[in-house]
Amino acid sequence: MASDPTAGDAPAEMPVDPSDDIDIPGRPQDAAGEIQQLQAEKADLQDKLLRALAETQNIRRRAQQDVERERKYGIERFGKDVLSVADNLGRALSALPQDTASVDPAIKNVVVGVQATERELQSVLERHGVSRIEALGKPFNAEFHQAMMEVDDPSVPAGTVVQELIPGYLIAGRLLRAAMVAVSRGGPPPRPASNEN
Repeated sequence: MASDPTAGDAPAEMPVDPSDDIDIPGRPQDAAGEIQQLQAEKADLQDKLLRALAETQNIRRRAQQDVERERKYGIERFGKDVLSVADNLGRALSALPQDTASVDPAIKNVVVGVQATERELQSVLERHGVSRIEALGKPFNAEFHQAMMEVDDPSVPAGTVVQELIPGYLIAGRLLRAAMVAVSRGGPPPRPASNEN
């Protein structure tokens, strides 16, 4: 008697599901193409990574430069406003009598107080990187001086600052305000600067 696999207690064959295929490696030429594709993707990702790292480094450097610039020049607007106070103190000192020996002691105390206040203000400005431009007796320099008038003075070389009307200031080596000056004319031509120390 022939056995019928579908009859009785005999197990029936399991149907084969085509989606449960076993992963069989492809032919060698398909693998080579896939390797080339993966290497191209790897190179592309490495390029993107290097670009991202470079961009991050550039952002960090720019941020550091911005912080440094803000630290140096952040008080520039405030410094310009404070310079008007320094100018007014200077004007007050020039209006007060220079010879305090023959002056009333109360006025003498006012003169001493204004002088002390002006010195303290200059000290505070210097602590914060604001320094005064020395202009008097120096050759005119358009980068730091603004000529307000010319004065006939044959005793000094032409183009020399002979009077400082309003002092100029630098902040961390950069011009905050140009010195307003009077420049000589009519004197001998200025001597060229020598290269010797």
